Amino acid sequence: MEDSDVKKLLFADDEESIRLLYKEEFEEQGYEVVLAADGREALEKFTAHRPDLLVIDIKMPGMDGFEVLKKVREQSPHVPVILCTAYGEYQHDLNAWASDDYVVKSANLEGLTQKIKTLLERQPPGS
Repeated sequence: MEDSDVKKLLFADDEESIRLLYKEEFEEQGYEVVLAADGREALEKFTAHRPDLLVIDIKMPGMDGFEVLKKVREQSPHVPVILCTAYGEYQHDLNAWASDDYVVKSANLEGLTQKIKTLLERQPPGS
């Protein structure tokens, strides 16, 4: 895989252990990984790094995942966003429908990995 083919993922989660798990797992799979500890940092890093896909925790201090999703959509409506939470009830929240996908947090990252691959494959080249 050439460097230009490496996909960049941004993970925003207020739990450090989750961020480190994502970093380790997805770098091992060949992705470039950018981490953010809260919504404001996620937006700063989104602007600075231009990731190919975002995985955003819904419940974060300050700016929650729904606010981050809204601001990302305003800047780059075609970048895929997966909302991630430990709370299954958000799946029925209308705000979650604006995301490309939704996952309930789990130590098993197989489901998230598959959703990321699927969304990246759907992206038109150069977007």
